[in-house]
Amino acid sequence: MNDERGTSADRAFMEFALADAREAAAAGEVPVGAVVVRRGEIIARAANRTVRDQDPTAHAEILALRQASRMTGQWRLTECSLYVTLEPCAMCAGASVLARVERVVFGAWDPKAGMSGSVEDLLRHPRLNYRPGVLGGVLEDASTAMLRHFFASLRAADFVDTPPAAG
Repeated sequence: MNDERGTSADRAFMEFALADAREAAAAGEVPVGAVVVRRGEIIARAANRTVRDQDPTAHAEILALRQASRMTGQWRLTECSLYVTLEPCAMCAGASVLARVERVVFGAWDPKAGMSGSVEDLLRHPRLNYRPGVLGGVLEDASTAMLRHFFASLRAADFVDTPPAAG
């Protein structure tokens, strides 16, 4: 149980990301939420929108980073931390490096696509010229439970909607 990882501020910001993840799930999206924090204040929030927007790049992290860049008027988010409920994929980890975020804090580990230590560690790759701080497992239990429930519901619905094989 890693729900006590990070500071109290880390856990509080992750709660906002979890609220966004719940919104994504309610809309039929994979429940991932992200917030960008600058100087202790949330400046951007987003939930996954890949299905709603029919856009493979509409991950919560990408949307939140774009919003934060618009908000600050800068593409470099050096004073910002990204909080996300699921370990970033290659695209989102790469965007975090390119945006120069100070920290990436995430909830659930992603053993299939995670690029912060699960599959690979793009965020801390030694050949990159910039490496943000990384903290995984903040409110991990809540993030993992939400994802497991979402995918179990999908499997159950698929089972119900799939006609039996002709025999």
